[in-house]
Amino acid sequence: MTDVADVTPEVLEERPAETEPTGGSSLTRAIRAAEIDLRLVGMVIALIAIVSGFAIATDGRILAPVNLVNLSVQMVSIAVIATGMTLVIVSRNIDLSVGSIAGLVALASVWFMVRILPDIIGLGHPLMWIIALVIGLAIGALLGGIQGFIIAYIGVPSFVVTLGGLLAFRGVTWVISRGSTVAPVDPTYRLLGGGSQGSVGATATWVLGVIGCVAVVGFLLGRRRQRQKFGFPLRPMWAEVAIGTVAVAGVLGAVWAFNSYFWPAALATRYAAEHGITEPEGGLKIAAGVPWPVIVLIGVTIAMTFIATRTRFGRYVFAIGGNPEAAELSGINTRWTVMKTFILIGILCAISGSIAAARLDGATLDLGIGYELYVIAACVIGGTSFAGGVGTIPGAVLGALVLSSLSYGLNFMGVESPIQDIVAGVVLVVAVGFDTYSRRRQAK
Repeated sequence: MTDVADVTPEVLEERPAETEPTGGSSLTRAIRAAEIDLRLVGMVIALIAIVSGFAIATDGRILAPVNLVNLSVQMVSIAVIATGMTLVIVSRNIDLSVGSIAGLVALASVWFMVRILPDIIGLGHPLMWIIALVIGLAIGALLGGIQGFIIAYIGVPSFVVTLGGLLAFRGVTWVISRGSTVAPVDPTYRLLGGGSQGSVGATATWVLGVIGCVAVVGFLLGRRRQRQKFGFPLRPMWAEVAIGTVAVAGVLGAVWAFNSYFWPAALATRYAAEHGITEPEGGLKIAAGVPWPVIVLIGVTIAMTFIATRTRFGRYVFAIGGNPEAAELSGINTRWTVMKTFILIGILCAISGSIAAARLDGATLDLGIGYELYVIAACVIGGTSFAGGVGTIPGAVLGALVLSSLSYGLNFMGVESPIQDIVAGVVLVVAVGFDTYSRRRQAK
């Protein structure tokens, strides 16, 4: 990536204010002019194809608002960790322990909430869920930091360290729980898991949608103004308008889908009785809106994208993945940077585990099992290369959505779990194979 400070006036004079690529078909020229990431476009097309296929196979039942909301909530736990796994893989490492860390942190948080904190601050204390969440984040950072230290400073390969972590942390989870479920969680903490009452409501959802649309337009205008200021090539205006229109339509479509899901009739009736509301004929319709887990995912995605693209730490991670020796010779503290990536993914595992525990209303022994497969697959499908130095946070989130859609659709159709694992494994191998083929073609 060229830094603005490194661009000389002579170079700026040679750059046109707005360019139209030449050569190739009209479609190719249009794609190049719009600067569209073909891999992301391919994933969007694959997602549409998957959803359309399941819609045909289920006579449209899978497109019911309740199923779309459930899908969005279920993919959050994988997507949150995938944002951190992207940086780990970019730095030429791997973390196989993410599922075990998520399960252990979930158990620890709920254990404190159920067994310890009530005796210290009292049962039902308003700060109960906050303290439990902070404890979980601290444990996640600690576990990630321990593994990162062994990898970065002692020099043990990340595959070996995190494979050991996968086994050890899962064993610790069993020792603490003795195989039993620890429940229930604090009522406020439970909202973090989504559900009918774990959503922000229709009005707040529309407000968030409007803010999202304004943010999209503002980002595109700011990016264009910044390029124009420094004399960099500009996208054609038609491309800016097209991208903005598609993005805004996507935001408004998501808002409509979330607000199309209503509380269950029994819950709405109870709510009406508790608040003295007379139910209209046909029952009270209360739109749930966007679930809290989805809001957490949006926040994590924005924060991780900023870290990866706008901070020194993010640039260091990509530099290490591109060429570790050159990065170290240039003065980058590669060991500390790698260790920080594992601390970061430990925190994200804690967030993911907390969301899963809140959704289940407790911590179970099998929470987090298999996460590592889906997280790694989501990153690779999203464009992250095992060779290091290449990857995007939005791509990983979109990859998680593609995988979750595939898994949810197969489960909705009653396909057995082993078959779902086979499909996920095949998708992972195909994605890695495609990445390897693409890199070989680019090297020629």
